[in-house]
Amino acid sequence: MQFLKVFTFFFFYFPPSGPGILTRTLLNAGVRVVALENNSAFLPNLQSLENSLDGQLKVIYGDFFRLDPLVTGTLKPPAMCSDKLFETIGVEAVPWSADVPVRVFGIVPQIKERIILWRLLFALYECSSIYKYGRVELNVFVSEKEYKVLTAKAGDARAYQTLSILWQVGCEIQLLHMEPWSSFLTNLKNRGLAVPKSMRLPNDHLCLVRLTPRQNLFTGVLKPTNSSTFIFLVKQCLAKPTYRLTDRLNSWSLDSDGKLLRELEIPKNTATRDLYPEDYRRLFEALQNSNMFTETWFHDEVLHSIRKINL
Repeated sequence: MQFLKVFTFFFFYFPPSGPGILTRTLLNAGVRVVALENNSAFLPNLQSLENSLDGQLKVIYGDFFRLDPLVTGTLKPPAMCSDKLFETIGVEAVPWSADVPVRVFGIVPQIKERIILWRLLFALYECSSIYKYGRVELNVFVSEKEYKVLTAKAGDARAYQTLSILWQVGCEIQLLHMEPWSSFLTNLKNRGLAVPKSMRLPNDHLCLVRLTPRQNLFTGVLKPTNSSTFIFLVKQCLAKPTYRLTDRLNSWSLDSDGKLLRELEIPKNTATRDLYPEDYRRLFEALQNSNMFTETWFHDEVLHSIRKINL
């Protein structure tokens, strides 16, 4: 049988109903699974399952959300180096234009959800960490609140943010399933639902979302080498979402006469939150082709500030 390579992981940030449920589901679907478990208490059960199968399951003590931490020295498990992990599971790097080499399944821990989404985003645009190996597909449970942000439309005053634009430019985003919080966790102190509060956006479910990097992400002007400038541009524009785009560009001396926006057929009164993700990419590419970034202070500001965003 030809197994589809699947690399899956678990991050139980709440008392689970029992270890191995997602692993067994994937195994029953006939796929080859590599299970990362960051809780040593659950390893014996998974290892027992591994021993009962004929190479279909491989269990590793590790934490997907602690891959390639920004630290020096030897990594202590469950922290891991992605290069070592991919070598262990026998996955080699493929060109970005190739098919998806690995599919990841798991649950994003709520306590660091926004930070994790930013880290994955930087890795995607820089083709670093897991994305050195190609267009790794993520199938992850995220809060409904963050799902609404990831898929928000231009003009949405509540949800449309920098993350919305960058993830939509970088990935195809597909909602696979929505599951009520009650299926996942309870608060041990009062036996009520331990659901993160959200005053502005719905947050009644965990959402299983597929994030597939776009095959054409780097076929144009945008490259891993200049992606930090694109991220910085979008973040700075959305820092004042009601400002006119032309005013933001003028403040950086990037389009003082409005010629660039006219060429892109973007109305001069467009607010920064009303510009669609694909239009932000077009704007970036036009600015990059015009050498405006390198002729102003903007380029130096990117180099100084971008790592403050990359948490």
